[in-house]
Amino acid sequence: MTGPNPNNKFPIEGHKNVQFIKNTITKPNIFVGDYSYYDSRNGELFENQVLYHYEILGDKLLIGKYCAIAPGVTFIMNGANHKMNGFSTYPFNLFGNGWEKYTPTLNDLPFKGNTVIGNDVWIGMDATIMPGVTVGDGAIIAAKSVVTKNIEPYTIAGGNPAKLIKKRFSEIIIEKLLKIKWWNWDIEIISNNINIITGGDIEALKNVINKE
Repeated sequence: MTGPNPNNKFPIEGHKNVQFIKNTITKPNIFVGDYSYYDSRNGELFENQVLYHYEILGDKLLIGKYCAIAPGVTFIMNGANHKMNGFSTYPFNLFGNGWEKYTPTLNDLPFKGNTVIGNDVWIGMDATIMPGVTVGDGAIIAAKSVVTKNIEPYTIAGGNPAKLIKKRFSEIIIEKLLKIKWWNWDIEIISNNINIITGGDIEALKNVINKE
């Protein structure tokens, strides 16, 4: 078994709402790993959910492998930021007619860096990811959450702003999972061991590689 073709745009036959994201990307500042998918509401492409992402700013959206991104998830990038070191945050320059001379420099605008989503992350419906956030491997973001700060690996987070709900596993198991990194295995090994990957036996997961 080798599973679906990771280079298909629509991996489920007859169901074009589910798309393998990497095959829909046209922008040079978005990078997505194999098998990560977006489940759209109305066939919109994933890029439509990445807002205020301007190449001139240089920030990147980096998403790992095997991520599940639900309908309506939105990524807000650094281009959404307004100048904050003056008395008004209003973007006068955008409206021209003489106001353009007050265009702020890039150094005047808040910049929080790249947005990074790890591997095997599940982001629930209508969640919003703010600029510069890192969501660790194996994390789960509850529906309608607003993620303003980093989320640790294998953490369930939710709310506005998103906060820790609970750890998915003990610290010992999390440490082992982050060493195993099953998402980097050869696809044939993954396909032959999905029952173990989706199970809860950490020793069985470790033994998969020991047997190879």
